[in-house]
Amino acid sequence: MDCFAQKSNKSTIDLIPVASARLSGWLKKRPAGDRAWIEANGFEAKTGSVIVMPHADGAPKEALVGVQSAEKGDIWSWGAAADRLPKGHYALPEDMGARAAHDAALGWALGAYQFNRYKRKPVEPSKLVLPPSVDRAEVEALVSAIYLTRDLINTPAEDMGPGELADAARVLARRHKAKCRVTLGDDLLKDNYPMIHAVGRASSRAPRLIDLTWGRAKDPKVTLVGKGVCFDSGGLDIKPSNGMLLMKKDMGGAANVLGLAAMIMASNVRVRLRVLIPAVENSISGNAFRPMDILSSRKGLSVEIGNTDAEGRLVLADALCAAAEDKPQLILDFATLTGAARVAVGTEIAAYFANDPALSAALGECAEDVDDPVWPLPLHKSYRRLLDSKAADINNVGGGGYAGAITAALFLQEFVPDKIAWAHFDIMAWNTSNRPGHPEGGEAMGIRAAFEMIRRRFSG
Repeated sequence: MDCFAQKSNKSTIDLIPVASARLSGWLKKRPAGDRAWIEANGFEAKTGSVIVMPHADGAPKEALVGVQSAEKGDIWSWGAAADRLPKGHYALPEDMGARAAHDAALGWALGAYQFNRYKRKPVEPSKLVLPPSVDRAEVEALVSAIYLTRDLINTPAEDMGPGELADAARVLARRHKAKCRVTLGDDLLKDNYPMIHAVGRASSRAPRLIDLTWGRAKDPKVTLVGKGVCFDSGGLDIKPSNGMLLMKKDMGGAANVLGLAAMIMASNVRVRLRVLIPAVENSISGNAFRPMDILSSRKGLSVEIGNTDAEGRLVLADALCAAAEDKPQLILDFATLTGAARVAVGTEIAAYFANDPALSAALGECAEDVDDPVWPLPLHKSYRRLLDSKAADINNVGGGGYAGAITAALFLQEFVPDKIAWAHFDIMAWNTSNRPGHPEGGEAMGIRAAFEMIRRRFSG
């Protein structure tokens, strides 16, 4: 990674993690000049705070980083340090424990991320020298996957349409010796993906289904499904201009499953991986699907269109149905699906629904362990009535204006057999402002938790 250095040099500044509660004890062991410098600058070792300590001649000799704990893992304080320290060459302590060093390296890289594709003069990130305790390959696999996710979401829709998203999947497949098949345009009808076709047919950029496979056929099957709506105008139920402003991120679910797939493949997790991405643009033209149209689906259910701006669940439904046909042990889908989920948990937490209590518990436990916040919401069966249609088997939106995230999840559940463990992530996929380790823009949400769960479940 550009933010990691192979070794120290003469300009390398040593980093010293200090927890606020231990600052006074640390200072007692330091020269009087250091104590005076820290007092003069008001440094209290609050999490994510930094201070550069000078030599007598003013040159930097070391930098202090405020952390939650100097021994335990702390990702986000180091993410802040990467952003707040002056540009330079830094080194983690040689004797840093493996977990603390891993999290420090991960946080540093996430804080150092920049989206420079359209910049004439990209800014060079600060470099970090890793101690021997860090498994560099493991950290770089996670960071590379998250950078991929962020880059895909941050790319404007002009340069990230259904075709470019398919190209990104092909590049990832080649890197890991996977196979990637793309079903394009009217071939979606021949192969029985009618709702993917209906949602994407109004765009000049043809809809498609991306189908990536990797791993040995005899290994447990894990299938990931990602919403790949590369731009969402709302269709004929058109969004207002402020509602369209961030709609380049409506393929955030697809970007996140490609990032999760990259983690799985780079780490050689023993699974038979399949990734399905319905890639479309929800546009307006003479052949756009309409409110109160009734669409057929891959499962055979008829779907009445209550709102063309609820298109993500339509394309996901066909893909989830295809995913279930292989009878995998696990299906996970990721989607920027509802504003209701953002109302429920805000923009920084990945809401999820699971049809299996053990799966839900495992996701929550892994999320806590790797500091990747997720939160379960209920598949409340009684709300299924809100999707009833007088003219079709189901409506694509719930009536009444309440429980929007739950009714969307219940709609998707109609296309996944109960006997297959399944979880649906309803994510923001975007940082609305800069936070430590979370630069404003596209974001990976929930995939480190999902990766850890998959690794533990299928490790032996």
